[in-house]
Amino acid sequence: MPRPDVRLLVKTGQRRRWLSWGAAAALGLWLTGRRARTYGHLHPELRTPLLRLRTPSFTRPLVAVMRRLPARFPLPSGVQVEARTVPGRSGDPDVPVLLYRPGQGRPPTAALLYIHGGGFVTGSAAAYHAQCARYATELGLLVVNVDYRLAPQTPFPGPLNDCFAALTWLTAQAPALGLDPAQIAVAGDSAGAGLAAALAQLAHDEGVPLAFQLLLYPMLDDRTVLRTDHGGRGEFVWTPASNQLGWTAYLGRAPQWESAPEYAAPARREHLAGLAPAWIGAGTLDLFYDEARLYAQRLRAAGVPCEWDEVEGAYHASERFAPAAPVSRNFVARSLDALRRGLKLEPVS
Repeated sequence: MPRPDVRLLVKTGQRRRWLSWGAAAALGLWLTGRRARTYGHLHPELRTPLLRLRTPSFTRPLVAVMRRLPARFPLPSGVQVEARTVPGRSGDPDVPVLLYRPGQGRPPTAALLYIHGGGFVTGSAAAYHAQCARYATELGLLVVNVDYRLAPQTPFPGPLNDCFAALTWLTAQAPALGLDPAQIAVAGDSAGAGLAAALAQLAHDEGVPLAFQLLLYPMLDDRTVLRTDHGGRGEFVWTPASNQLGWTAYLGRAPQWESAPEYAAPARREHLAGLAPAWIGAGTLDLFYDEARLYAQRLRAAGVPCEWDEVEGAYHASERFAPAAPVSRNFVARSLDALRRGLKLEPVS
């Protein structure tokens, strides 16, 4: 029987010790690191072992993989869903939209244009079937869900143009759809909320009426990419590195302190007077918390009615990742109530 190679055994033992030391060091770094400290500030209902793992930041290869993954989103019950295309703006291609109508009750007289999230680089209208169906059934709305083009293949202003095309189509078709043109709102989450805020500004400047804007943790300010201190925010789901990729893809260049194209970053707009009334909500651990809160403050200072709703210990899009948590359900319920009040809707019987 051959004798074991002593040198090999020594090397193997050393390797195992190094691996053990490395694992212990990694655990020690986590236990004393910023992520561990931030985890302790999470709302108790939102804590999960998965959040202890490092959130992978978006990269171009990762985004490419995400876009290729097969995705099936079942159509919700209780609503009528219709796929349409509307004319694009200024020679742009037609824009796909999904229409959701309540399955029962009175035909809707008010409408919501919804813009999905995804950091400007991922996401689809179909991924938001459930959310749009809820607006339709619980509020009795016609919901138009925009499948806008994504960056970097289509940078600014392409995605905003798609959303504006959908809004102008909805406004023009309001009488044919049985809608009151004075009862149209816009809503979105994350990058979609940023597009919704920009759309509210563009609609104001172009004379397109808009009754209300509902902005869930909006992506408003490209200058957040340039900040180095985020106060412990952005540790979960949407990170500073993901934010840099999203804004760079959307702008077609890296963000700069000096300027951004008009309407690209809504937080940069100097004059906010006259915009549609708003509701803005974000969690205190969301990377967008500061820019969203400041935008709400500036809207109010400009005389725009704006309700600010913050969730202590909530991270970015936490209501989508933990929908059953009471804190998530309450946040969604408050946003629905704000939209009901913003459009002056009667309760659905």
